[in-house]
Amino acid sequence: MTLAALVLAAGAGTRFGGDKLSAPFLGKPLLRHAIRAARDAPVSFVVVVHSPSLSPGAWQGDPPVHPLKVASTALSESLKAGAAAAGEVEGLFVYLGDMPFVPGDIGQALVASIGDAFAARPFFRGRPGHPVLLSRAACAAMTLLSGDEGAGRLLRGRETVELEWDDEGVCLDVDRPEDIATLEKRFRRGPDRP
Repeated sequence: MTLAALVLAAGAGTRFGGDKLSAPFLGKPLLRHAIRAARDAPVSFVVVVHSPSLSPGAWQGDPPVHPLKVASTALSESLKAGAAAAGEVEGLFVYLGDMPFVPGDIGQALVASIGDAFAARPFFRGRPGHPVLLSRAACAAMTLLSGDEGAGRLLRGRETVELEWDDEGVCLDVDRPEDIATLEKRFRRGPDRP
């Protein structure tokens, strides 16, 4: 299977008050943690869709990381641009740039579970998480999205594997500045501890 990962990093970070993905988290910009997680998946390459004001940095080694600037902050535009840049892949993982604790082993588990389904995604205690693994058919359907719609609209009413996962990292994200300190403390205790 030819698989790729897409990291979404073009949002405005309104609730954070601006440039959220460059904010330091455990000594590195927040976005670097999401890119690391995407590279841990069984992918041939990673596309990072980012705003013109954000730099995903230089990445050496494999799988390669390809930055892609988009002017729009609309989620649908990032998804469509990223899917187009990925090209003809059999599956596309979608990661969010503000999720620093996504476990490295989740990608392989999603690949093993998707079968012929439209998509596969992890759930932690009933809460939907990321990354989402989109099939070739789901990638093709991205053209139907508009405005600030995410892939969730595409998944409704389609066969989607819901993989229960015991690591809350599939759900933990940063929305506001105070979330940085909260999640750093949680990391020091272990991401699965309250």
